[in-house]
Amino acid sequence: MLIILVIALSLVFDYTNGMHDAANSISTIVSTRVLSPRLAVLWAAFFNFIAFLIFGTAVAKTIGSGMIDITTVTPTVILAGVAGAIAWNLITWYFGLPSSSSHALIGGYAGAAIAKSGFDVILLSGWYKTVIFIVLAPAIGLVLGYAFKIIASWTIFKWRQPPASVDKWSRIFQLFSAAAFSLGHGGNDAQKTMGIIASVLFAGGLISTFKVDLWVILSCHAAIALGTLSGGWRIVKTMGQKITRLRPIDGVCAESAAAASIYLSTHLGIPVSTTHVITGAISGVGSVNRMSAVRWNVTLRIVWAWLLTIPCAALIAGFIYTLAKLALPA
Repeated sequence: MLIILVIALSLVFDYTNGMHDAANSISTIVSTRVLSPRLAVLWAAFFNFIAFLIFGTAVAKTIGSGMIDITTVTPTVILAGVAGAIAWNLITWYFGLPSSSSHALIGGYAGAAIAKSGFDVILLSGWYKTVIFIVLAPAIGLVLGYAFKIIASWTIFKWRQPPASVDKWSRIFQLFSAAAFSLGHGGNDAQKTMGIIASVLFAGGLISTFKVDLWVILSCHAAIALGTLSGGWRIVKTMGQKITRLRPIDGVCAESAAAASIYLSTHLGIPVSTTHVITGAISGVGSVNRMSAVRWNVTLRIVWAWLLTIPCAALIAGFIYTLAKLALPA
């Protein structure tokens, strides 16, 4: 029953991940008015789901067995870790802060494991690349967003395209760039929950070796797609309107840059924050016009949320584990 509870709670987390990170997939396409909010979430949810056809399970293996010593993990640890991540997701969603669901899950899992067995459970080899990409992934998004906008602006100038024509074809291209980003979002983020579910199956003795079965893959992609369908409008407003003013051509550049960064990370098996990456890409695109076009105070507030996510989720999960072990079996 405890294992079933953990699996159900993990899928709830995946749902809140889709709800929380819906802004990542649709903020630009909504703010540029290429699609209405309703059509945008349908578009994003569809590509969130079919991402399992393209990406493997490298990220799931990193989360499930590459960051915490899995031999010390129990279902109660995973239960507390996921609960801590959900709690932080809901707190940041309420305040409209686009923090990282990925880092909330990582922090929660680590906090609960440390509360049980101490810091020796941490596998530093798995944390190095993740910590590096906390900075590198959004930086790649920022640089590529800046470069794509420069290339697009140069192309428009060379071809002497009238504004109406640019707006028309960039709206079409943004459908594809939004789809590409949603594929990356589903491909990287759903795998994190896959890793957690595979971990609890291993910890509970239901599988002898760490592996991700097909039913786990389909369940996680379905949950994140349903979460995306539920919206996340508080964060859409922050991502799509408060960082910088976006036009359809800007949305194409930002989404394409973010998708490229996420695809690279997923290929390398590194769990990254889609929130971090799209924020970096939007800031890069906006800074092409002039640095003051980006509301850096909003970006700084988002960065503070990033910095707080792992330790806060860890503390919440550690507290939940301390309470849970009094009532549940180890």
